[in-house]
Amino acid sequence: MFDLFRSRDKAVRILLGGLLLVVAFSMLTYLVPNYSNGSSSSDSVIAEIGKDSITLVEAQRLIQATVRGRQLPVEILPTYIPQMIDQMVTERAMVFEAERLGLRVSDAEVADSIRQMVPSLFPDGKYVGKEAYAAMLAQQSMTIDQFENDLKRQVMITRLRDIAMEGTIVTQPEIEAAFRKKNEKIKIEFVRLTADKYKAESQPSAQEIQDFYKANSSRYTAPEKKSLTVLVADQAKIEATVNPADADLQRLYSQNQEAFRTPERVKGRHILLKTQGKPASEEAAIKAKGENLLKQIKGGADFAKLAKENSEDPGSGANGGDLGDWITHGQMVPEFDKAIFSLKAGETSGLVKTVYGYHIVQTLARQDAGVRTFAEVKGELAVQAKKQRVNDLMQLASDKAQSALQKDPTHPEKVAADYNMQVVRVDNYSPGAPVPELGPSADFDQAVAALKKGEVSQAIGAGTKMALAMINDVVPARPSSFEEVQNQIRDLMVQNRSNAAMQKHANELIQKAKAMGGDLAAAAKSMGLDTRTSNEVDRAGNIEGIGMASYVSEGFSKPDGTVFGPVGTPDGGIIVSKVISHGGADLSQLAAQRSTLRDEIKSQRARERNTLFETGVKDLLIKQGKIKIHQDVINRLIGNYRTS
Repeated sequence: MFDLFRSRDKAVRILLGGLLLVVAFSMLTYLVPNYSNGSSSSDSVIAEIGKDSITLVEAQRLIQATVRGRQLPVEILPTYIPQMIDQMVTERAMVFEAERLGLRVSDAEVADSIRQMVPSLFPDGKYVGKEAYAAMLAQQSMTIDQFENDLKRQVMITRLRDIAMEGTIVTQPEIEAAFRKKNEKIKIEFVRLTADKYKAESQPSAQEIQDFYKANSSRYTAPEKKSLTVLVADQAKIEATVNPADADLQRLYSQNQEAFRTPERVKGRHILLKTQGKPASEEAAIKAKGENLLKQIKGGADFAKLAKENSEDPGSGANGGDLGDWITHGQMVPEFDKAIFSLKAGETSGLVKTVYGYHIVQTLARQDAGVRTFAEVKGELAVQAKKQRVNDLMQLASDKAQSALQKDPTHPEKVAADYNMQVVRVDNYSPGAPVPELGPSADFDQAVAALKKGEVSQAIGAGTKMALAMINDVVPARPSSFEEVQNQIRDLMVQNRSNAAMQKHANELIQKAKAMGGDLAAAAKSMGLDTRTSNEVDRAGNIEGIGMASYVSEGFSKPDGTVFGPVGTPDGGIIVSKVISHGGADLSQLAAQRSTLRDEIKSQRARERNTLFETGVKDLLIKQGKIKIHQDVINRLIGNYRTS
């Protein structure tokens, strides 16, 4: 199927919906638990949809992918597994209905979808080849057929959704109403109040702070503190001591020669004169131009110069036609592939016709299939061997240091010296605090959380370092003293009081403005506040001093002169506003926006109706007996994740 990637240049735009999520799930490595009923997982069917079925294996893949993506904690899986199964059944029901309606997805359309989804398969626009494609999927325990069947299924679901939504009718009055709402503008006068303005009047007395502490002392606790000795293994320092011997590298080379096998490959350049997308009447002239360029090249003209001046390949033309890195069989369309591999280094082809147009191909270098020599790969092997050795040494050092420290906790410096580690002392440690040489680390916090005095943690990885900690002392959590928290209490009381004062003054401002006939500026001045005036702004605009116009969206539906608010803003401030004027939408622009607005309304309705549509399809197929759900198998699956 992937020959299509080089033989076609048609971009098929498909709205893939939830495709990326589902295919990403499918491309993970799965851990499928065994069952004790004596049957294999692949024989256990959760649901049947027509001739298709959903097996335990497929459900396990989705569940494990969700866990690995940390979307759901394992302990609540039993609650969510029924929803996940229901979604799988719904998707298969959609595919069944699509096929019943005669919808099909061609290999070509699947190929175009994969090109958009997995650009890594096409570095510099060149397909990496079927072998590399299969190898990538094999690493994720998938075959090409499995991956492409998943993809085809999702494309078909999207097709069905699109068809179902095509009947959505949007009337002209609805489009006009949406246009008016989107493009109408208002101009406002506003006052911005902040809590900081009222902090001076919000200061509590010493007695009030004392009283607050007495009433709320249980809320204030000094956390447990620990004194630690941390031993750190640094990858960079250990790496400096590692120097693989040639004999070891030679052994690695002998054991892994297949990894260094290379296919036949070439480097080349070309000039492309496009016929694709041009009238057939122009082809003769294009071909004649190619023959003329070929004649110049055969006569000794500069190929690179002619490519820069004439080639219509956007990827290589500016580089003198150079195609870049090595090319292997299958990366180019068949005609191009045949031409470039039939030439010797330095030779130039005749005119080569492909679906893109006429090419002049020149092979610059070629390399026969074979195995790269030890000398060629020695550097790569050294890096690989060194990295592996360093990883092994760091783990070994951490394991041995842990054992040694448990046996003799009184001499951490000696243990560190024996295993090329660094000693770090940490006093008054509490979770979340950065550790010297490591920084803040949730894994470190977890590793030492339950340890008691004299105990040693497991090794913890932190970037390029590994560490283990010994607990020297533990100071238990205790109630905080008044002296420790009085400033914290003061700040809290000031914040609460100033917020209350801000709200009070905002309401007072509104009442004054209304009592003064809507004169917000006069009311603000009497309270020592400043007013500002915005420019005309629509709902999607921004107002300097406020931010998004959506904060004052109430004003769009209020008559001129209306005082409204108070409205809170994300930064903790409050806005009181007055509508100065409304600006109607410019209906002369409606025609230009009509199609966009219609699509937006349809999309919104599609989102609202999609769930109802999918549920309706599934329920109908259940009534018709096309869907059979095996609840006993689902219950067994859920039970496998229940904790005792």
